[in-house]
Amino acid sequence: MAKKASPDIDRSRFFVLDTNVLMHDPTAIYRFQEHDLFIPMVVLEELDHAKKGSSEVSRNARQVSRFLDDLIGGADKNAIEQGLPVPGPLNQNGGFNGASPSGRLYLQTSSLTEDLPVPLPGNRPDNSILGTVIALQNIHKDKQICLVSKDINLRIKARVLGITAEDYYSDKVLDDVSLLYAGYEELPQDFWDRHSDRLECWQEGERTYYAIRGPIVAGLNPNECLYHPENGDDEGFEAIVRRIEGDRAVIERAVDYRREHNAVWGITARNREQNFALNLLMDPEVDFVSLLGTAGTGKTLLALAAGLMQAMELKRYREIVMTRVTIPVGEDIGFLPGTEEEKMTPWMGALLDNLEVLTQSEVGGEWGRQATADILQKRIKIRSLNFMRGRTFLNRYIILDEAQNLTSKQMKTLITRAGPGTKILALGNIGQIDTPYLSETTSGLTYVVDRFKGWRHGGHIILMRGERSRLADFAAESL
Repeated sequence: MAKKASPDIDRSRFFVLDTNVLMHDPTAIYRFQEHDLFIPMVVLEELDHAKKGSSEVSRNARQVSRFLDDLIGGADKNAIEQGLPVPGPLNQNGGFNGASPSGRLYLQTSSLTEDLPVPLPGNRPDNSILGTVIALQNIHKDKQICLVSKDINLRIKARVLGITAEDYYSDKVLDDVSLLYAGYEELPQDFWDRHSDRLECWQEGERTYYAIRGPIVAGLNPNECLYHPENGDDEGFEAIVRRIEGDRAVIERAVDYRREHNAVWGITARNREQNFALNLLMDPEVDFVSLLGTAGTGKTLLALAAGLMQAMELKRYREIVMTRVTIPVGEDIGFLPGTEEEKMTPWMGALLDNLEVLTQSEVGGEWGRQATADILQKRIKIRSLNFMRGRTFLNRYIILDEAQNLTSKQMKTLITRAGPGTKILALGNIGQIDTPYLSETTSGLTYVVDRFKGWRHGGHIILMRGERSRLADFAAESL
């Protein structure tokens, strides 16, 4: 953008986009409503360097280039200097609904930093972006120039130089992670007194159903778990919302998986949240289940036990497919030889650890336990996320472990792989995110929890209590 273009800019705010914003969300250029945008030349160069490869970042860089090419179309240099009209805003499906152009997009067409009184030291791209923002402030003194970046350090440097800098908020699912849907709710103490006159109750086989009416129904979601402690008892009344019909909700009494006779592949629930989780995992009508919780709450163990029960005994699924994001906690150990499954094995320690628990049997001694483990491992397939595009899984039980490290687009790519008869589980702890530029409020796991909470075939539970060991519980609380 040349300096002479300044009289044509009549917006109150002027956003300068950093490269990481576009590589994180290629549709970012459509999400600033009526405000104008500016993309420095160094950002286009960084996008060009990042476009090679098959990673998510490379795909996003290529998609940004396509969007920019579509916006430019047949425009000449003068039209680009005057700003390209940007359609928007986007709807939830990624379309524009015929909306008229909102803001304008300006691309840098000349050097703006030559006349800076004190050039920034070094030739780093970040310093070039900062220099461009300072130049824009000098050119457009009547506008508020704001740098948008996912890089915390760049935002710090910007504020040191007196530049307004913000994080990219359009991908935030929630303003605060404390607002995240928990999947269960405690009924008011006077619930039965207030609803007994309009309460319906009936039996269907071994299942007990209730129909309730009243203001409470408006705040319920399908497959939300409800409980009412009785005299301080941890169990009390537990139920799951099955249908919501206007001001009427049909709830089903939950199966008590704390009892040995209801054990799932030898595993019983140890607390209320685990019991709710097993109810959702064992329900063939619930196609998607998300389990959140800190280390030791039993996410993987419950998911595997339910999967083995349904694949081996109930024959609902042909096999169990398990995958996760391969992001190391420490230094990367480098190249791993072998097949896809052999390469993924080091990342699947949680699978092997939990299989040891699930194959503990006194029948047949050591030989029997080893034979059982071998049979189970043949029914559990380990797959890499890198090869999921284009696949369709039929009658599979799919476990997405460490799902908090997935972006919303990666999560969509994986869930849309599900064919008829497939159930998908997303497990994770949003307090342990290792992917750069993801946070608790922008994680793909948070995204699907929020989007699936109103769907009648989706369920969600936050596991609160650690059940690993007293040592692990004390460490989680004290360290």
